[in-house]
Amino acid sequence: MLGTSRQHSHFNFNMSHASEISDGACDHVTKFRLVHADCTWSRQTADCQRVEGRLSDARIYESSSEDGVTWTVVSPVVFTYRVVQCERLLDASNDTLLFGHISSPTELQALKNNSEVMKRFIVIDETVNDLYGSQVAAYFQARGVTYKILPLPTTEENKSMTLVTRILEEVHKFGIDRRTEPIIAIGGGVCLDITGLAASLYRRRTPYIRVPTTLLAYIDASVGAKTGVNFANCKNKLGSYIPPVAAFLDRSFLCTLPRRHISNGMAEMLKMALMKHRGLFELLEKDGRHLLDSSFQSSGRMPENIHGDAASVSTRLAIETMLEELAPNLWEDDLDRLVDFGHIISPELEMKILPALLHGEAVNIDMAFMVYVAHERGFLTEEEKRRIIVCMRSLDLPVWHSDCTLDLVLKSLTERLKHSGGFLRTPLPTALGKARIFNDTEESIVCQAFKKWCDEQCETTMKPE
Repeated sequence: MLGTSRQHSHFNFNMSHASEISDGACDHVTKFRLVHADCTWSRQTADCQRVEGRLSDARIYESSSEDGVTWTVVSPVVFTYRVVQCERLLDASNDTLLFGHISSPTELQALKNNSEVMKRFIVIDETVNDLYGSQVAAYFQARGVTYKILPLPTTEENKSMTLVTRILEEVHKFGIDRRTEPIIAIGGGVCLDITGLAASLYRRRTPYIRVPTTLLAYIDASVGAKTGVNFANCKNKLGSYIPPVAAFLDRSFLCTLPRRHISNGMAEMLKMALMKHRGLFELLEKDGRHLLDSSFQSSGRMPENIHGDAASVSTRLAIETMLEELAPNLWEDDLDRLVDFGHIISPELEMKILPALLHGEAVNIDMAFMVYVAHERGFLTEEEKRRIIVCMRSLDLPVWHSDCTLDLVLKSLTERLKHSGGFLRTPLPTALGKARIFNDTEESIVCQAFKKWCDEQCETTMKPE
């Protein structure tokens, strides 16, 4: 096991409101704690000094007015999940796929000592099933697990409630214990998103495990909480914020990934480098082409430093920087998000010409344009802009597309205003590895940047085949 990251997130949508209440913003307010004793929960005023039983983190605020009584409930929700880098995940001697989501030694021992036959329901992408389905089946057979493997065509074009319903129907037929038998998703980001949404709906929330098999999913979809499907020709219009109980990351799956999909995933890695980590950017500048050529497989040579080889270091840095941004804002209560870089224009572009562009390719086109905006605003030097574009090209990523018109750009920014509380909240690089959120980019700047972007990039750019 190369690394483990545990993530805690507190749902605090009403916490600021509760603070206002407790600070006396409302008249006639009584604050109650909740105490559990003798199999029941009871209210207890906050000034009560004696607590007999288990005290909840939840609070109830009761206020009275001439119109009646109002109860305000503040109930923190805590999710804990593990992101585990591992090797030989499908080796029958490896416990990770069965027990890697369990952090409690007591719970782990109890499950291992349980004589009942375990069950697992596995959703797997059809292509991944052709490559690894027999190994997945052999793993569960060797472990004496009753299992059901459901191969599905999890492509962006099929990312809909139809597949979610299919999963739910099959899970219902198979039957699982929603507390001890997590659903397992094995595939790319679409497979993980669809399965996660199905799990969040089944019996209101059934635990699930993510096993990413693409680089994009490895460093992006697998480490967050979002699930979703496309709806009304809009990307991820339906979804939920329910993290998996664990994500198991095994780079050996990338061996069979087509080169274009390796490049596709490197766009999200480059995003984190540009926003947060100059060292990661310089690593991609220096070794990115080798990582692309080698499908992120370790060379077998002794590492140049104690931190490991380029494949290990780059994936670890990408995941760590991503978790830094996601963990404190898992439910996106704060709409100022650096991880939205590359996701301002790309959703509109990606859906417009689906399936011509992969997700990471659309993201990179968005990033390339925003680099020009940052340069136009004076945040990046000409040399920094050049280095970024050269790095993108070295990773076989598109930096321009004819369908990314000025009308599409302006429409995307208008949609951004609608859905981001009336602010653009545009992440822009201010140096290599540094960024800020901006709300004051004028349309004239956008138009100037667009013209320069097209003048410099359109003639030398070819659409992905």
